[in-house]
Amino acid sequence: MPTTLFLVRAVVAADLHDQFDYWYSNDHLPWACRIFKCQKAWRYWSETEEGVHYAVYQFADKGSCDAALGSIEFKELVAEFNRSWPEGVTRTRDIMTLVEERS
Repeated sequence: MPTTLFLVRAVVAADLHDQFDYWYSNDHLPWACRIFKCQKAWRYWSETEEGVHYAVYQFADKGSCDAALGSIEFKELVAEFNRSWPEGVTRTRDIMTLVEERS
């Protein structure tokens, strides 16, 4: 089965950068990893777009990703994100499935 990635792209207001970074690292990411049961997770700050944060979660396959994103716990995670960042942070989500890998 090909690897599937769940990608969250957030645009964070400059004055919220440090607070968001701390919260995501210490609260949100550990919680997401627990409920997703993902294989790995990464966070990045863009070097070309100021204030753009990426979180990437790796799943063994699309079915595992779909199950995680369809769970009640995921809805609670999203609700907590919305409560924590009612303004100053916008986000989009994407799901990507590996189609080719080369060395």
